[in-house]
Amino acid sequence: MKKIISFIVLIILLVSCVGNDKMILKDSIGKINKVMVVAKISDWTGDIGQEIRNSFGELMVGLPQSEPILSVSQVAPNGFSSMMKASRNILVISEGNPSNFSVKQNVYAKPQTIIYVQGKNDAEIIEVLQQRKEEIRRIFLDSDIKFTQSIFKKDVTKETYKTLQNLGLSLTVPSKFRTVDDTGEFLWLRNHLTSGIAKTGSNNILVYTVPLEDKTKVVDRIVAIRNAIGKKYIPGSDPETMHMITEEAYTPFTFDAIIDGKKAFETRGKWEVKNDFMAGPFLNYTILDEANNRLIIVEGFTYAPSIKKRAFVFELEAIAKSLKIK
Repeated sequence: MKKIISFIVLIILLVSCVGNDKMILKDSIGKINKVMVVAKISDWTGDIGQEIRNSFGELMVGLPQSEPILSVSQVAPNGFSSMMKASRNILVISEGNPSNFSVKQNVYAKPQTIIYVQGKNDAEIIEVLQQRKEEIRRIFLDSDIKFTQSIFKKDVTKETYKTLQNLGLSLTVPSKFRTVDDTGEFLWLRNHLTSGIAKTGSNNILVYTVPLEDKTKVVDRIVAIRNAIGKKYIPGSDPETMHMITEEAYTPFTFDAIIDGKKAFETRGKWEVKNDFMAGPFLNYTILDEANNRLIIVEGFTYAPSIKKRAFVFELEAIAKSLKIK
């Protein structure tokens, strides 16, 4: 009888575990903007590996130093251990027929994104990688955005900002950011960087609006708008002669985007302080809010001399993409 009861209890526990992801899945591990590639060594050292490195290794625009969009590391299938399977972003390369592309979430850990690419030979695998490279990068980046935002939500600021209230906006802001200016029309938040040689630098967030004059010419106005805001609100060490501008020697790149379901433009470039030596990267989202006849601008800019800045700009991207229009 005791054996029967023990067996029934065991069955119940097993069923409970199968029905509860939290009991099965461990927490994922891995750095932001990094992908673990599961591929044979011969594939990784050959044309397939070169295609992956070329795709992920494309340089992120707008950064002073050369930094790839995504960093990659490789492990052979027979070395894909339990620890490796906990990686947050994984790309699995395999041979098989027919060629295939699929995406799965939370297979071995949570949160986790795994992309599977299959082909019957090297040429087919490379063709899938080439056709899907933008999609693959976007899937991994979006996954990291969501993960970063989930971290921020655990330590969100308790501050209220009158600019956000007046403009009918909300933003997920980590508590490490402090208010520089909050006029009711213009918000400037700053996080002083405290680690390594970046301790003299800062990460900054700006939020403001301007009237929507002609929606067909929004892109043409982005630089002029941010220069005007820099002159009005962001002075240098001598406010009479110094203020933030868009770096004149570097043309920003603008892409289509969606923020809170609305059409937007993502602009990446470099800022500098006029008549001074301060400079760095910026990320600007200009959002069309046609219902209120305005452009909503949320921008991040980084000052971190002599060190790489991809991680800082990505953090600002995650904050900007949390914007909600009430």
